[in-house]
Amino acid sequence: MKRLFRSVGNWTPVFTVVSCFQVAPIAFRRNCCFVRIICNNNRHRCFGCGIRPNIFSWNWKRRGLPRGKVSFIHSRLVHLPSEVSVTSMTTREVLATRVTEALNNLFPDEESPDPQLTAATRPEFGDYQSNAALSLAKKKKMNPLQVAEEIAKHTKTDDICEQPQVAPPGFVNFTLKKEYVALLLQKMLADPQRLGIAPREKKQRVLVDFSSPNIAKEMHVGHLRSTIIGDCICRVLEFLGHDVLRINHVGDWGTQFGMLIAYLKQVKPDALIGSTTTSLGDLVEFYKAAKKKFDEDSEFQETARREVVALQAGDESSVRAWSFLCEQSRKEFQQIYDMLDVKLTERGESFYNEWLGEVCKELEDSGVAVRDEGALCIFVGGHTGRQGKAQPLIVRKSDGGFNYATTDMAAIRYRVKEDKADRILYITDAGQALHFSQVFEAAKRMGYAKPETKLEHVPFGLVQSEGGKKFKTRQGETVKLKDLLQEAVRRAEEDFRNRLQAEGREESEEYIKRVAHVIGIGAVKYADLKNNRTSNYQFSYTKMLSLQGNTAPYMLYAFARIQGIYRKGDIDLNQGHQAENVQFILDDPTELSLAKMLLQLEEMLFLLERDLKPNILCDYMFELSQRFNQFYENCPVLKAETVDLRTSRLALCKLTANTLALCLHLLGIPTLERI
Repeated sequence: MKRLFRSVGNWTPVFTVVSCFQVAPIAFRRNCCFVRIICNNNRHRCFGCGIRPNIFSWNWKRRGLPRGKVSFIHSRLVHLPSEVSVTSMTTREVLATRVTEALNNLFPDEESPDPQLTAATRPEFGDYQSNAALSLAKKKKMNPLQVAEEIAKHTKTDDICEQPQVAPPGFVNFTLKKEYVALLLQKMLADPQRLGIAPREKKQRVLVDFSSPNIAKEMHVGHLRSTIIGDCICRVLEFLGHDVLRINHVGDWGTQFGMLIAYLKQVKPDALIGSTTTSLGDLVEFYKAAKKKFDEDSEFQETARREVVALQAGDESSVRAWSFLCEQSRKEFQQIYDMLDVKLTERGESFYNEWLGEVCKELEDSGVAVRDEGALCIFVGGHTGRQGKAQPLIVRKSDGGFNYATTDMAAIRYRVKEDKADRILYITDAGQALHFSQVFEAAKRMGYAKPETKLEHVPFGLVQSEGGKKFKTRQGETVKLKDLLQEAVRRAEEDFRNRLQAEGREESEEYIKRVAHVIGIGAVKYADLKNNRTSNYQFSYTKMLSLQGNTAPYMLYAFARIQGIYRKGDIDLNQGHQAENVQFILDDPTELSLAKMLLQLEEMLFLLERDLKPNILCDYMFELSQRFNQFYENCPVLKAETVDLRTSRLALCKLTANTLALCLHLLGIPTLERI
């Protein structure tokens, strides 16, 4: 083995000389020339592993070989540790890279070995552990403890970790050095807005389809989860630097509009031209009456069908009536979005109308869709119905009408072709899993989605009453979302006024209303987001507004309390140069435990980016607050023994507050400096 090439940064290639052949330079960097191997018959491979060589770096001046000739070199890039430094990688990624390097050196015949690096299961096992020795030992028929010892011996971590420890039956445990932790804390402190978390280098264009209420119907509790889960996911992806499109795919088209317009023309024509005040609640009642008449009156059924035909044909009066219904609904929807502080771009079903026929023709011409009993169908996934018959995705009904599947296919086609989306997320209830599974497979088969395009259904469970039943009003009706949110704010205000009275405090009405809104809306959001989104959860005002446990009021009070401690310290660490001069002292175990928890934020966000589960962030926040409590109970802050220790502990307070504020913002919850 002979090293022939220069290192670039922390990356060092290791090479094996095998033979000589032609190369051609493709780019220059300093004294080096990157070269690509030219090989017409493509037969040259490394004798050791059989891999064809790719791109290598060669310093012509120092090596003396003639231009155009170079030894046939096969390289494996490995990351060698340098001095302690702050990189754009998370600590877990740095360690995983180091363990992978060791595995490559120990098992050169093993292709893409997995470092199997996870957070340590218990504090006494350090901060991270690698389980790679267990699977490798089984595969190689070796003793797992011996494999683990070799991995620990060959993993270069002296700049960031203490000496790796081996534990039965074959774990390698890593404990971060205080100096490394302190260095990362300084980076976080100097960047109060982003806490040292750099945007992703590889940005994606992500389209998130969420909320999606129906026109002429009020938003209800069923829209709660899609709206706030979707908003949280958007906030995290935006923070990580992705280009996010927030799309509200409202239900603004279909046969129901013909029915409603026909009914209003008969009983209240002035409602369609805006000459009288008509609320969304009124439209809902009109819709119920129209549906009842449609079911009972065959003559009205025919009138409604003619109205649908007129609307689809672009009849001026029908389109004007439809536009009015949409506008009235939007006003009501926007009130709720304002309450929740959710931003959306409306692009409803009607947006794709002009392409539905074209999509069906393309599907049929390509053979992806076929005629079956008069309907145009796509048979995907091998799904079967109750009687064992194949269950296709129907894109055009036997009567020639389009449906949700047609619109969804047209939407994917547009979103990939026009929006240039790399990743498309659909935030809907779990009951739509089969539909999206079929749509995604059909879109891939047709080529509407590229092979690299990620189409993901992000399902969620139901909101239930405290008894575990469907969340209904006492009258058995679906709970309106607006009523639910207003009740949360009302209860929060009542609780806050009672506390003010008990404490003998007086606050302005404006301040009381502000606190009530933040706590009430925040409580609803947090109670939803803290649960695994795939599970059902029981809605309880009492539990979500509690000051104890993993709730929004608890987190908001924790933030305000920590900010109060920091303010009493009479020190300003918001200035970059002052933050950089802080020397963190992490001698107490609770100080170090809190510090390490602060460093995990970036890893939690990357995990949320992958798994799209906001409860990851809620769990992290609650654990962070618990570790802060332990730190504050054991470590005097304002009365610390020395000035440096006092500054260090105040900096930990500031970092904790900044972290909680960022997490709350990503959940869509504003903070309160005092409560």
